[in-house]
Amino acid sequence: MQTRYGAVKDHILLAVENGAYGAGDQLPSENDLVKTLGVSRMTVIRALRELREEGHIVRRAGKGSFVAGRRMRGHAADIISIREELARRGEVWSALVHVLEASTPGGEVVAEFSESAEITLFHTVILHMGDGRPVELEERWVNPLVAPGMLDQNFKAITTTEYLLAVAPLLRAEHVVRAVKPDSYEAFLLRVSETTPCLEITRRTWTGPRVASFARLLYPGDRYELTAQFSNVGANTAPIGK
Repeated sequence: MQTRYGAVKDHILLAVENGAYGAGDQLPSENDLVKTLGVSRMTVIRALRELREEGHIVRRAGKGSFVAGRRMRGHAADIISIREELARRGEVWSALVHVLEASTPGGEVVAEFSESAEITLFHTVILHMGDGRPVELEERWVNPLVAPGMLDQNFKAITTTEYLLAVAPLLRAEHVVRAVKPDSYEAFLLRVSETTPCLEITRRTWTGPRVASFARLLYPGDRYELTAQFSNVGANTAPIGK
């Protein structure tokens, strides 16, 4: 069940996403939010505090709350395409698309989308290569409401990240990083042995209150370096990945 302060956060994020407020615009006062949403002042204060900590708004003493000019820094803005990463290393990106379909996932994936019932999602499995050598195996599930044209894209010419950043305002991102060993299929695609240490990044992104995508990115340990980037607006650390 969603908390009251979470509902206030979603109300503000949706207003920003829908263009009601732009960068630098002043948001409704605490009193106005209390009256409009029918919640307590403490609920509003907590919601605004978390939005500030996440980098979406700035609070100015005696003036109120304003939409942060760089509110995506440290979140979706720090998610860059694997094509761009490889270009920085002087390598040419290419990709092999193994799966591109609408599918009904299992319970673990459904839970990542905060759903309790069966849902249909867009599913991709793509092998990304630099100068012809595999560097990233991407499995991704995408909410069709966020990117309805996904199955029509040519992901040999554009990355999923480039497409999603173009069609969906990804306001938040969550990363989990682990050291793992690939299974036999993954090892075959990445051209490594099943004992090769790999870096696994699982990532969820949000468009407003809605989970837009869930991805599992797998990298051979000797072919990928994880870097953390910090913003100047109080946002959280975010790895530079796909």
